[in-house]
Amino acid sequence: MLDIAIIIFKIVVLTFMVVLPLVPVSVYFERRFSAIIQDRVGPNRVGLPLTLLGFKKDFHLFGLIQPIADGVKLFLKEDFTPAHVRKSFYWLAPALTVIPALITVCVVPFGSPLIINGQEYKLVIADLDIGPLFVFAIASLSVYGITLAGWASNSKFPFIGGVRSTAQMISYEIALGLSIIPVLLYFGDLNLSKIVQYQADHGWLLLPFWGHDDAHTLASKLLFWFPAAIAFLIFTISIFAETNRMPFDLPECETELVGGYHTEYSSMKFAMFFMGEYAAMVIGSAMIVTLFLGGWSMGFGLDAKIADWNIAGFGLAGFIHLGVFMTKLIGFILFFILVRWTVPRFRYDQLMKLGWVVFFEAALINVFLAALIVAAPQLQGAIIGTGAVLLVILTLAVIWVAKVSEEKPKLLRA
Repeated sequence: MLDIAIIIFKIVVLTFMVVLPLVPVSVYFERRFSAIIQDRVGPNRVGLPLTLLGFKKDFHLFGLIQPIADGVKLFLKEDFTPAHVRKSFYWLAPALTVIPALITVCVVPFGSPLIINGQEYKLVIADLDIGPLFVFAIASLSVYGITLAGWASNSKFPFIGGVRSTAQMISYEIALGLSIIPVLLYFGDLNLSKIVQYQADHGWLLLPFWGHDDAHTLASKLLFWFPAAIAFLIFTISIFAETNRMPFDLPECETELVGGYHTEYSSMKFAMFFMGEYAAMVIGSAMIVTLFLGGWSMGFGLDAKIADWNIAGFGLAGFIHLGVFMTKLIGFILFFILVRWTVPRFRYDQLMKLGWVVFFEAALINVFLAALIVAAPQLQGAIIGTGAVLLVILTLAVIWVAKVSEEKPKLLRA
């Protein structure tokens, strides 16, 4: 009974007090960040009108009340359902978009275990041994919500947006899955908590500069940095495509499809699509931080030094690591926002070409490269050389096929 109560408590705290508040906070960050980029002010006056109650000044607080104003606005807007839609699926679609993004929270380790009166409590809702697979399986379900929204709206532009989302998900889901295989080969585990702990002890995947026993171990880590960096690049860009963020927001492209799959939605149903996008961005950032940047780890050997810090039986390391994780997470959310307001939207043929012709082949070749590096200590020199030659030949063959199969623009003659 106590275990169930602890799980419920972690669900409430980590999901509804950590992740969900990040959604409106991300909206505020987006407004302020875009204003800075465009040399505007952004929200800075939205607050509590205390002058109406007799006070001398209103309570502004840098416009931090803006997310509350957005929520109130969406609650009070008319919840209009057009007569021509397929109503049951029309109402179901927003829920299918936001719920998968929130379910994936349960396998993300937010910090090292908390020590309370000698008892250890993990800062993860469900410490599954198939963490990344669970995230991919559940997160991919959100495309059903977008596709259903486009189809159930019974309108041309939303339907095109839903079809675009399906094609985009298929294109980048393959690259996303392939890009993570080198990471799993390196760690030899699918448990996200163990992956983060390994990085805390032996160096982050992209910063492997501590925790090595000898020069040979350091050399092998530095050699693996190249496939790790390629995996990071493909994984990060594919996350952008999975969350339908700029420059991959073709399913809701305003210049072509008015609003895309959610054109016919209003009020809180539209807000759920909005929440789903930002929640997916938060979880995508959390996965990138967990797999490549050490998760809750402070790095540089500092985690072991603070492991025994406690006050009256309460371990401080877990709370410090939670703060470290949230700092990294917010930093990556700001990176998502920066990309949205600086990189222009792709054409749809460019988006498909990037997914199928570039990322798919690059991720596949990267798997072979990572496998060769991981297995090198157990292989003979001749086998390693043969593998390297075959990998180079395969890479050149893939590049040649991609080049030959590319259609050349046709010149129109008068």
